[in-house]
Amino acid sequence: MRLVLFLLRSFFFVLYHQFAWTYDLVAATVSLGRWKDWVRSALPYLSGRVLEIGFGPGYLQLSLFELGIPAFGLDESRQMARQASRRLHKSGFLPNLLRGFAQSLPFPKNSFDIVVATFPSEYIFDPHTLTEIRRVLTQGGKLVVMPTAWITGKRLHERLAAWLSRVTGQSPAIDTSLSGTEALFARNGFEFRHEIVELSGSRVLVIIATK
Repeated sequence: MRLVLFLLRSFFFVLYHQFAWTYDLVAATVSLGRWKDWVRSALPYLSGRVLEIGFGPGYLQLSLFELGIPAFGLDESRQMARQASRRLHKSGFLPNLLRGFAQSLPFPKNSFDIVVATFPSEYIFDPHTLTEIRRVLTQGGKLVVMPTAWITGKRLHERLAAWLSRVTGQSPAIDTSLSGTEALFARNGFEFRHEIVELSGSRVLVIIATK
């Protein structure tokens, strides 16, 4: 299993960097076309001044701009930053995108009402990341994390996709997803709750952590 996890991490790193141009295709394939809907299901939780960490190809950034929500984005991938910037420019928006790491956010304290991360890797649960997020949030501000989603449809290809996600650890059982997470957030100064968003043929886990 450790070998599988290592190979998966290596695959996702390359996918997010050197092969970022294939990211949309891969994400759409493994999610059976639901990936963009999963990402956009974060929108009801977002308001005020928003920072998105790990903006990837920029679909949530675009949705936020279209709704008139002031948004900034941070991502360490040069390739993803280029994709997202092109997408926003093409739609007539001026991007507020920076390259950097979540463990050292280049913003002053109390800068944002919401910090959001959709399907991030393990960095989002790094105590250094949580400390930095808490620093840049206003009092009462929220960190919204969508760590995983489950395909729940009953057709053969949906059951196969759900099984593959389970065995690779991409869609663990909810008790596994939240094991130790609430205590981690509490240690870093957050009040923790979670919700399940039900979509057609799938569901998404949403963590809401309040400063």
